[in-house]
Amino acid sequence: MTALLTNPPKKEFENFHNFPIISNFENFEADIAILGIPYGDPYSTAEVANDQSFAPNHVRKYFERSLRGLDRYDFDIGGELFNGEDIKVVDCGDVISDPQDVAGNHARSETVVRKILDAGALPIVLGGDHSIPIPVLRALEKHTPVTLIQVDAHIDWRDTFHGVKYGLSSVIRRASEMSHIDDIFQIGLRSAGSARLEEVEAAKKYGAKLISDIELQDVGMQDILNRIPDGQNYYLTVDADGIDPSIMPAVAGPAPGGVNYSQMRQLIRGLISKGRVIGMDIVEITPTKDLNGLSAITAGRFICNFIGHAVRAGYFKKSEAKSIMD
Repeated sequence: MTALLTNPPKKEFENFHNFPIISNFENFEADIAILGIPYGDPYSTAEVANDQSFAPNHVRKYFERSLRGLDRYDFDIGGELFNGEDIKVVDCGDVISDPQDVAGNHARSETVVRKILDAGALPIVLGGDHSIPIPVLRALEKHTPVTLIQVDAHIDWRDTFHGVKYGLSSVIRRASEMSHIDDIFQIGLRSAGSARLEEVEAAKKYGAKLISDIELQDVGMQDILNRIPDGQNYYLTVDADGIDPSIMPAVAGPAPGGVNYSQMRQLIRGLISKGRVIGMDIVEITPTKDLNGLSAITAGRFICNFIGHAVRAGYFKKSEAKSIMD
């Protein structure tokens, strides 16, 4: 018998518009797979089950407020979510985690994402802290080269932090060490986080494109999109604190400014039209700091934009079923 890799979402939180819940990945079939990865690599025992580990179910709880029904006209995407197409979305639940086995948690997360990708499905990952994308990015190796797009207030280039190499402050440093990760664009950087001058210099030495919030607001998102090479495989990682806190208040480290909703909408649509977005995540939502579910609703709107524009770009046409695996 195949060991279970995920648990279904709790009943009281339901799932995205009652799409099927899948926790068995044998003969797995889907176009889009929503996956919760609650636990990363904590910096202390107290952080093993931090508030952000409850974010996947928090976002699920507000999915219906993000899109009231699949038959509703969505002005962000110009029609119904699936545009009349037969699209199969599943919720894979949350990766099973053991607080005494951090490495095993990462391994299970990577395994699940690999199974999703091997089935030709598009993963949409709900975190958890920003160490969550590390195993997700490892799973992308068949899609080399990958252009990594990060929306964040911080660069996350620490080599180690409190003795931990795979924590939330090191995600882009670890990504830069993966042979299948190529260009890195970091958008919305502002204020002061854990980075010191040496981390900024390491990022620049790699060739990461560091785009401050000041620059973004001066030139606009279209200018940033124009700098990103066309025809690539893209992965989008969104840290909630990279977003304007007026629409994403539920973060541990809020900072004034940030990528606004219109800019995120433009970024998602632009990446999808430029090439192939092979997955995305939204991480570091802190549910106890949310206001009227606004952060969860905003995350849901990002997902709706992602799905709606991917459908309209022909991602799931039968004739293109193989392209995500190329």
